[in-house]
Amino acid sequence: MKYGKDEIQKLFLGVLLLIGLLYAYFDLLLGPLKRAQLATEKSITEVDPEIARAKAEINRARAVEANAPVARATVEQVSAMIPEGSPVAWFPPRIADFFKARGVDRAATRMNSEAAEKDLPGFRRLTWGVDLPSVDFIALANSLAELENEEPLVQITSIKIDPAAEQVEQQRVLLTVTNIVKQ
Repeated sequence: MKYGKDEIQKLFLGVLLLIGLLYAYFDLLLGPLKRAQLATEKSITEVDPEIARAKAEINRARAVEANAPVARATVEQVSAMIPEGSPVAWFPPRIADFFKARGVDRAATRMNSEAAEKDLPGFRRLTWGVDLPSVDFIALANSLAELENEEPLVQITSIKIDPAAEQVEQQRVLLTVTNIVKQ
């Protein structure tokens, strides 16, 4: 079968149209769809870590909600242990009475600093200096052990013992204690 010039031109034109149609279909129609699909897949993979962080945050929030009654009870217990009023008014007499009941006659207490309590919102931590000018070592040791046991909100952070040159059995003691008070 022999094709004429006219038929060859029509065949060539048909092939060109077919190539143009295939090009238009793949490049102009499927190309933007493929690029949009890749962009969507990329944005989904970028969001996955955020979703994981959000799920972890939700789990932490649920854990906090589950622990809320325990924390609320702890805060109420701490609040119940703290006397009303300014700590400057009640803490020094309380310490003086505590040591006096254990045979230490003089105890001078002064506030050194205060800071917000990180673990308990609504509370602050006060640092006090307690000066015991003349104390027997055995009475001191027993008193310090009883202090932290009887006063759970009081913590002894440092002890400095200076022996008196004239009285060997008596020492001067400087304590640094902290306690938690309401804001």
